[in-house]
Amino acid sequence: MASRTEIGVVYGAAVVQGLALVTFPAASAVFTSPDGFGFDSTRYGTMFVPQVAFAIFAAALAPKLARRWSLRRVLLAGFAGDIISMSLLALSRLLLGAPDGAFALLLVATAALGFGFGATVMALNTYAEAFFPERTDSAVLALNALLGLGTALAPVFVAIVVALGAWWLLPVVVACIMALLFGVASTQPLRVSADADDASTPIGWSALPQRFWLYAAAVFLYGMLETLNGNWSMLYLSSERGVSSGDASLALTAFWAMVTGGRVLIAAISRWIPARWIYVALPILLLVTFQIAPRVHDATAGIVAFGLAGLACSAFLPLSISFGGNEFPRLSAVMAGELIAFYQLGYGVAAFGIGPLHDQLGLTFAAIFAAGSIVALPLAVVAALVTRALAGR
Repeated sequence: MASRTEIGVVYGAAVVQGLALVTFPAASAVFTSPDGFGFDSTRYGTMFVPQVAFAIFAAALAPKLARRWSLRRVLLAGFAGDIISMSLLALSRLLLGAPDGAFALLLVATAALGFGFGATVMALNTYAEAFFPERTDSAVLALNALLGLGTALAPVFVAIVVALGAWWLLPVVVACIMALLFGVASTQPLRVSADADDASTPIGWSALPQRFWLYAAAVFLYGMLETLNGNWSMLYLSSERGVSSGDASLALTAFWAMVTGGRVLIAAISRWIPARWIYVALPILLLVTFQIAPRVHDATAGIVAFGLAGLACSAFLPLSISFGGNEFPRLSAVMAGELIAFYQLGYGVAAFGIGPLHDQLGLTFAAIFAAGSIVALPLAVVAALVTRALAGR
């Protein structure tokens, strides 16, 4: 049985990881404003390429490292990556007058964040499943709800520190809290059965069952859609709809708040409504939201539209991880790591790909959001294929 301190470390780290993850996109106005670093959309999107690459690397490698080092050391390595990332982000303020130097430093910072996210989230999801083996769906949903809470708080905190003229203060605070968690985690055993996995249990790509690729396709497509909302909604509202940066931050906050609230709500109603039904319904709702978002023209409509998008995104990723872990319990750590890697791959496609579509091809953000429905449709099909097999078990 895990101690209260161990459970507190795992679930508390989810909140802080959410804060760290969204600090960069929440500060998009700082990166793109002439009064800030003055990056264009392409350079802003390119900032996230190292994050994606290192997140995929860390998430894919983490199960092997967990077997060699222990899952606890993987978690601590992830914490260290987050601490480095937030520290470098704070230090980048010293290079406000040197955008090229700042860009190079921020590439290192996002790389460290990618490694921290990939290793930490894989470990946290594995711990959640192991700590509550009889309630894995609820445990993983609760963990990801707290991760969502952190992502929802980040835009609010960024708006506050920007208003104070000290945007760099948030990454400093996040780094300090993560360092505290690192210290507490270092004193705890944080052992799960996965640490002592039988050496005969296969691991790596060759160990993945054929049905893994359905889950991988689902989280890849989902990662694109979540990132389109999470990374580009502020720029869309402020640059094309004339919404103030403060109101655009509120829309982003509404998105992440509804991601969090949706996870809590779905964890509660899954006692009466089968989780697999919810899993199929969410992509359909996403398809609808991508037809609503291009039609907003003011702050209120933007907040409502992106809040609805957050609800549609809410439980899809955690349910994918818990379904995969339940279906293949001996490979739960491998499944969690590889699925997070594919989620990050989708994140990377949207984080980097939208900039060239906007800057080089001249597509409006409204048109790009409308095209999100084209991705949501196959996501709904893949989700139905995943749940059809689950229903027969």
